[in-house]
Order: sequence, then C-alpha cells, then structure tokens
Amino acid sequence: PRPPRPRPRLVFHTQLAHGSPTGRIEGFTNVKELYAKIAEVFDISPTEILFCTLNTHKVDMQKLLGGQIGLEDFIFAHVRGETKEVEVTKTEDALGLTITDNGAGYAFIKRIKEGSIINRLQTVCVGDSIEAINDHTIVGCRHYEVARMLRELPQAQPFTLRLVQPKKAFDMIGQRTRSSKSMGEGRVTSGKETLRLRAQGPATLEEGPSPFEEEAARRVDDLLESYMGIRDSELASTMVEAAKESPGAAQLARGLDSVLGEFAFPQEFVAEVWAAVCHSRAGQE
Repeated sequence: PRPPRPRPRLVFHTQLAHGSPTGRIEGFTNVKELYAKIAEVFDISPTEILFCTLNTHKVDMQKLLGGQIGLEDFIFAHVRGETKEVEVTKTEDALGLTITDNGAGYAFIKRIKEGSIINRLQTVCVGDSIEAINDHTIVGCRHYEVARMLRELPQAQPFTLRLVQPKKAFDMIGQRTRSSKSMGEGRVTSGKETLRLRAQGPATLEEGPSPFEEEAARRVDDLLESYMGIRDSELASTMVEAAKESPGAAQLARGLDSVLGEFAFPQEFVAEVWAAVCHSRAGQE
C-alpha cells in the first residue's frame, strides 16, 4: 500500500504588537501552547501575553485570535503594559462592559457601551485585562465568571478594578522595519483552510466556515453578549456545531449541557440560540 502523505508543516509568522523582529512558530495545538511558542521565540514568559490579534498590531477586537487561524494569518501578540487601578461606583445594574478571555487565564474588556458607567471613566479602555476586583485576583477565571462577579456587585458601593493595559508602541516606527511591516500588516487569510484550535483535543486542519456558519456564529455571539455580558467567537462556533447536529431545541439543550455544562445556560437562552441558527440557515438557503 502507498504510504500516507505527510502532513504539511504549518509555520506561522508572529511579532510582538508593540514592535519586534518577526518570529516563526509551529507545532502548537491549543491557545496555551501557542502562547508558549510565542514566548519562547521572544524570550518572555507566556503569562506576559494578554491576547493576540490577526493581521494587525492594533488593539482591534474584530481581529482577535479565537478558535481558528487562517493558514496565511500573521499573529501579533499584545503583552502586559502598565498596571492601573480605578474606583468605580455602580449607580445602575449594568456597568456597560463586555468581557472575553484569552483562553489562558486572562479576562479582558472587549467592548464598552457608549454612555455607560465605564464609558464615563476615561482610564478604562478596550483591551485592558482585568487582574483583580477589590484586590481579589481573578487571574485564571473564565470570562463568564468575571462577568457574573461584576453583575453581583452591590449598587452605590464603590469598588476597585485593577487593570493591565497592553504595552504601547511609543517607538513603533523605530522597532518595526519596513520589511517586517510588509510581511505582517495587511496579510490576509486565503479563506480556504484554517487551523482549528480546541480547548480539548488536538488542533485540526479544516475548511473555513461557510457563510451560514459565520452568520449563525455572529448571531450566537450577540446572544452571549446580551444574556451573559461576554463575547467569545470560539464558544459561539462550538454552539453552532452542536445545533447543526441537533434535531430540535430540547436536544440542543442536552448537547450543550454535556459539553458546556459549567455555563449553566438558561432554557430561554438555548431556545434563542436554536432560533438564531435556524434563522441563519434559512437565510442562506
């Protein structure tokens, strides 16, 4: 029998977002291993990395690295910068924060609602990692846990957030050479194949998501934000996959409970997810 074709080596280019030479990484199967590979290249600790963006060094929440990396994507790692503390008084139920996490122990701010309590605090920015609430460290907590802690804080009682902002590139022009910028900035994925990173199990090489899957994941991500105050494209994609394999909302609820039971999704939320996926499928047919 003919021997199986060897899998191609998947090599990705990477830089530190505030400026660095270009490095090459390979051989990772999940986000934690990805951070470890980047840290090894740049001789830093993996815990210095707050999050990564694809194809831009900017703090662009639309370009966050999630569960999939296009084979032509360029990875920018945003590392710890200055630490700051801010006192907040909760004058209404919602702070106006949307939380996500990096898959390796850090929750950070993905969106700030205009006109909200947090929006009025100029020192709090999108991309800031939340390190502690009232001196209680939350490093290692998932984003939904952090969102719940913030929701449960009492009104009219001040509390303190300790935040870590991504390192800023005051000398970006000096550090980033023209050749490295042209290699990374603006580089886009082919859209044909992606490396799918999973929290459990090995990474797999897959076709890019279909228009239906992209639309359904976007709708589910919106629901996560409205119900739980988090955004998580990988979680949304996982839920869409479960819905595709379920004949109805009841079966979807059981499927989500078996693989994502720690989220304890309410029944009405699951029904909304099922409706969103069905609506997206109908729109593509």
